[in-house]
Amino acid sequence: MITLILGGEKSGKSAWALERLLQADGPHLFVGTAAARDMEMRQRIREHRRQRPPHLPALETDIELPEALRRERADHGAILVDSLDFWLFACIQAEQEARLRTEMLDCMHESASKRVGTRLFFVSSEIGFGPIQATPEARRFVRSLGLLNQQIATLADEVVLLVAGLPLWLKGTR
Repeated sequence: MITLILGGEKSGKSAWALERLLQADGPHLFVGTAAARDMEMRQRIREHRRQRPPHLPALETDIELPEALRRERADHGAILVDSLDFWLFACIQAEQEARLRTEMLDCMHESASKRVGTRLFFVSSEIGFGPIQATPEARRFVRSLGLLNQQIATLADEVVLLVAGLPLWLKGTR
């Protein structure tokens, strides 16, 4: 089963997704995709690490996320990827967005069609609600993330939007 968890900045999506991961059949794996490129991001990553249970295995990855999922899904009952927006940003920075997007969607098709026993949770930001971004790069990222969210939502069994910490089911049932 594939679950996509969407929400804005500080909407509660990561905490809600972590709770769902821990309720799923194990063994569990947390996959983080954020790179500590500046002091603020280093602090955010440290805070996220502190919020996770110490017994929860974690894997930090970058653009190689599809490869990591293929490798890890055989050994885990549930995997949480937090988050697709950071992964996509890294793919764009590496100028490999098209290839890696295709690899990610192929990986998800495999999981959906083979009904691999691994429950996959994906966190992603929903950033298209705000004003038009000021730079061409920011507008490109917003459009690209919106498309990725749509593509994954199509493959997902369940899509949940978090607003003010409250889950709203957009697809699937509770």
